[in-house]
Amino acid sequence: MIELSLIGIGTGNPQHMTLQAIDALNAQDLILIPNKGAGKDDLAGLRREICTRAIRGGSPKIVEFALPVRDEATKSYRRRVDDWHDAIAEIWWQNITANLPEGGKAGFLVWGDPSLYDSTMRIAERLKTLADIKLTVIPGITSIQALTAAQAIPVNEIGAPFTITTGRQLRENGWPDSADTLVIMLDGECSFQSIDAQEAEIFWTAYAGMENQISVAGPLAEVADQIIETRAKARAEHGWIMDIYLLRRR
Repeated sequence: MIELSLIGIGTGNPQHMTLQAIDALNAQDLILIPNKGAGKDDLAGLRREICTRAIRGGSPKIVEFALPVRDEATKSYRRRVDDWHDAIAEIWWQNITANLPEGGKAGFLVWGDPSLYDSTMRIAERLKTLADIKLTVIPGITSIQALTAAQAIPVNEIGAPFTITTGRQLRENGWPDSADTLVIMLDGECSFQSIDAQEAEIFWTAYAGMENQISVAGPLAEVADQIIETRAKARAEHGWIMDIYLLRRR
């Protein structure tokens, strides 16, 4: 039997690890670490650093694997993502069976929390069709928590709702009617440019919770260009960027 643990590790700061996550990490026979390739290999390095700092005395086997990329030639976004998840699940299964032929405990270190705009649980469900797998999920500090901590702001106004959505949704559908506060994730195109800059205040943070954290906040009309320039420079320097921002109607 395979016991599969999805372990939330926060947003790259080893101190984000909860005691539950540390215990889970130490209980594994195998830890699988994705490598996204040149320019993003420091993400794998951060996972290795977390393992070095958190694993107390045992010696789980640590295996890195190349993460496949989505086929942008597939026109349907949903089909493109589903095919990508199928490919990742196949690689997971190959590595698990090769390294745990008699079964055992395998763990994946999930950036942030496995439940929030992350597909690790969906990929794990695919493996359940292949074998008897017990799935355990360990929650982690989310990028939203890291953002609001970096900016020292509450995510919601008093008694008011907020909406978590993506950059693509903001670009294609505009500001939703559901709330005056939006948290925007998975935005590689600075989609705040698609709304009326006069109507919003923005709180933007990149590398939230990490040593190289960058934060900019203010009226969108005044700081949008600064964010775009800062983001481009940081991505060029590091080869990758993870950022998140909160928008409020003024």
